[in-house]
Amino acid sequence: MLNDRLLVSVDKEAGERRSSAGIVIPATASVGRRLAWSAVVAIGQHVRQVQIGDRVLYDPEDLSEVELHGEQYILLRERDIHAVAAPRVEDDRTGPYL
Repeated sequence: MLNDRLLVSVDKEAGERRSSAGIVIPATASVGRRLAWSAVVAIGQHVRQVQIGDRVLYDPEDLSEVELHGEQYILLRERDIHAVAAPRVEDDRTGPYL
């Protein structure tokens, strides 16, 4: 990866989802602007806030998809990330940070 680029895995379960009441919402249902979470698999040398293994929140409408070794990935810039959820964050600190 070069510069401030991130390579994230495509969520295979991004299709159907359930509401809090248990109603199944199909993948084709139109909703407002919905952000998505994905796991980081590679980072460029100028990425400062994200590490491999973190989960990042991004807008799925502004992305570039790439296929490597038969797997689908998304290529993002660090500035396109809205939030980071990292297992390295301690319990006494807040969760996802911006």
